[in-house]
Amino acid sequence: MRFRHAVYIASENFSSVFKLLLYRLFSIAIFGSLAYVILTLGLSAITGSHEVMALRELVNTFFHALITGQADVLQSLQTSFKDAFTDLVKLIAFNTPSIIGCVAGLVCIYLVSRFVNGLAVFSVSNVVNDRMSTYSRTSFSQSYFKSIGKAALYQVIYVPLCFVYDALMLGACWFFFFYAPSYLPSWGFITVLIAVSLTLTAIVALEALKMTLISAWIPAAVADKDSITRALRKSVRQKKNFGARYIAYVAAIYLIIGINVVFAVATVGSALLITVPLSYIFLLSLQFVNYYLDTGKKYFVTKNTIADASETQLQ
Repeated sequence: MRFRHAVYIASENFSSVFKLLLYRLFSIAIFGSLAYVILTLGLSAITGSHEVMALRELVNTFFHALITGQADVLQSLQTSFKDAFTDLVKLIAFNTPSIIGCVAGLVCIYLVSRFVNGLAVFSVSNVVNDRMSTYSRTSFSQSYFKSIGKAALYQVIYVPLCFVYDALMLGACWFFFFYAPSYLPSWGFITVLIAVSLTLTAIVALEALKMTLISAWIPAAVADKDSITRALRKSVRQKKNFGARYIAYVAAIYLIIGINVVFAVATVGSALLITVPLSYIFLLSLQFVNYYLDTGKKYFVTKNTIADASETQLQ
């Protein structure tokens, strides 16, 4: 029921997809430009150097020799590549301060972009809640400016916590991809496939765990008007139906990955403009369905269908 109702509610709020899309495109244009400027200024000494130009020439020569079957040229390139990489490492070591500054700048831009994009997600959560609680249609802009203070506080707490959790998750995935295969029999390409499968499984399991732990955070802050900190404590301590929520998020993640990959391949990526923001709205809908059911609240699924924890439907 949770999954099915979340699909219905996401479709009821489909108009928010385009508003979220425009917001994200505008955000990408701004922060992408800033990232490009930082990369250009911070790495210009490296990208325009003689060492990098020489390495590019060697790469071009390698592929040309590979295509034309010049075995003698390929053998001679081994020493050249070794010398080129040695020179490049020396150049990078000499420009370490610039690289560190560049990386720090990119991390700051990433965190700020997460903060700004999160404001829009919090705004959509108000739209979803109004639709579920009273079946009213709240405008995106009205919700955005009305909740911007609470949304900003939420993002100030959420973004650093999420950044640390994602870093730990990447560490676990690094282990599964690079070290776990060493404990498996040497089956060539099959071993690589197993490593990829283990890595993807770890990502889905850990991401679903994160979503389960904070699933009630936004709904408690929006639906019950709790403070951001109190809503976080309530969400983390909520043990009711933990397993059902976790399984729902695992299924949701796999569904989102599958739909986005299929539509990306079928439409050469253009459908991602719709499926990606729709995925965010679906996850928000699932959060609110879980919260409403776990707290015994009734909610609108469609105009003529009202649901509660006992699956009672009226009208």
